[in-house]
Amino acid sequence: MSNVSIVGANNTKFGALVDVKDMISFKKKTDTHSFYDLIIDAGRGAIADSGLEAKDIDAVWIGSCSPSRFVNQEHVAPIAVGIDPSLRFKPMTRTEAACASSSVAIYDATYAIEAGRFRNVLVIGVEKMSLLDTPGVTAALAGSSYYPEEGGQGATFPSLFAELAKAYAAHYKFPENELRTMLAHVAALNYRNAAKNPLAHVQNGPATAEAILGLPDSGKGSNMMVAAPLRLHDCSLVSDGAAAVVLTRTDIARSTKKKVVEIAGIGHSAEYLPLSKREHKYVLEAGKDAVGKAFKEAGITVADVDIAEVHDCFTIAQLMLTEALGLSEDGKAGMDYMAGRFTADDDQTCVNLSGGLKAKGHPVGATGASMHALVYKQLMGEPIGLAPTKITPEIGVTFNVGGSAVTNAVSVLRRVQ
Repeated sequence: MSNVSIVGANNTKFGALVDVKDMISFKKKTDTHSFYDLIIDAGRGAIADSGLEAKDIDAVWIGSCSPSRFVNQEHVAPIAVGIDPSLRFKPMTRTEAACASSSVAIYDATYAIEAGRFRNVLVIGVEKMSLLDTPGVTAALAGSSYYPEEGGQGATFPSLFAELAKAYAAHYKFPENELRTMLAHVAALNYRNAAKNPLAHVQNGPATAEAILGLPDSGKGSNMMVAAPLRLHDCSLVSDGAAAVVLTRTDIARSTKKKVVEIAGIGHSAEYLPLSKREHKYVLEAGKDAVGKAFKEAGITVADVDIAEVHDCFTIAQLMLTEALGLSEDGKAGMDYMAGRFTADDDQTCVNLSGGLKAKGHPVGATGASMHALVYKQLMGEPIGLAPTKITPEIGVTFNVGGSAVTNAVSVLRRVQ
């Protein structure tokens, strides 16, 4: 168990924060909330929420996946000096781990506090994706795959997760229509949850699996095939946004606050980068390893988990992560979602109350920090959007992955009173 707690958090609005002038080509875009604005806004908000002042921050970490390709900016961390003049001369570092970039930033900051080097650390996750067109975004994200045989050969992340989906369906012998129905239930749950989240990218997605399954296969308003068996409503959106948390030693936090949220356990496990190297593509072996490490450090079992934010860049990922967490038996997550499990009304564990990446949005570098920020708010009794109706959450889990479930980052967060 670490001696580190979250004492403040902030999440910006997620969405396509651009003004599109050319509705035919979608290429003439004006930035309405820049990469730089997002970093400043998220950082200032988290510091204010913590009750500290900027001068109290000893160091800053920023997680960002591919800013050089999305906004032509490298050397990202020092942008945080713009939050407040008192941050000038403080150490600042950027981390990169694809979609898990800011989860890893939180871990590095945690280790630095545990080592005694720093007392209060600000961690920001950020990405500005929507200035690029779809081919540009696809090319930028391809760099997070194993480029020699994946991105460099035309593979995209929809196609890589489609490989996982096909392996999953084949192993558990799910016919195409049955898998499609399971995935539609996952998407619908996230749309319903996002409709209650004022920060979410999607506010009016189809709220039932039946509505999704009833959409045409082509044309306007369709649920077109993207990479079989994954369709449009199985895929997260191109989003902009940022989130931030302030970390400090738990003993310091408890001396000034009535309740805090500690980082009770961390599991960080890497898988082979090339998907071709994985023998069992129907299961997230490194994900299960990360879950085991985090739960062991926190001294919990899956039965203790009240809420979870899991990485659902694609609906198949939510099924597989739900199983890797142990919330469902292997091969049974789809049945559980179809049976109505994991909603805000669940009396055991609520999943993706934020709307998840599918509907809250997925500005890739911001995702890990956003998961931590939103679970922190839930555990503090200050939920953004939906809150559980039948349980008062005390333990929450964030399960973030980078790439094709290559970097697996699991955090157990526990409210301490």
